[in-house]
Amino acid sequence: MTSQPETLVNQEMLDKKDQWSEANVAPPISVSDVRKWGIAVYWPETPPRLFWDEEYAKSTRYGGIVAPHDFNPFAWPVEREVPQTRQTAAGGGVGTRGMNGGQTDFYEKSMRPGDVISTSSALVDWYERNGKLGLTLFSVTEIRWTNQTGDIIKKRHSIGIRY
Repeated sequence: MTSQPETLVNQEMLDKKDQWSEANVAPPISVSDVRKWGIAVYWPETPPRLFWDEEYAKSTRYGGIVAPHDFNPFAWPVEREVPQTRQTAAGGGVGTRGMNGGQTDFYEKSMRPGDVISTSSALVDWYERNGKLGLTLFSVTEIRWTNQTGDIIKKRHSIGIRY
């Protein structure tokens, strides 16, 4: 029987905690982008007028067109990152097997035509539990979306699980 480690937290994690990545910046959001997204998301139904009817949108508390919460200004990148090779579920030993633990989105403000959205991420927390598979590490990565004035638009907490 293999002895179980006391912790799966390593020095790399300790060094990376709260170290924000370089920002990735999307092109400015256009009214057309918002309209097309609304049509795609609500198809075959008509999307809410707030996403495509400028006159109607001006009469709302928003004062103009806003994007649906799930709008992604990074959805059509010209250049794409090469996917990283991932460890298989079988892994290479204790602490190297992993899986996706899900994500939760927190919406702060609406995106609007003209906004330039930036995103950055950091490892912000972790916790460990003993389970059927042994010591299990849950790491929380936060991804922040901000607009051109620095307002937080959205936060996403993604959970990575290693055991």
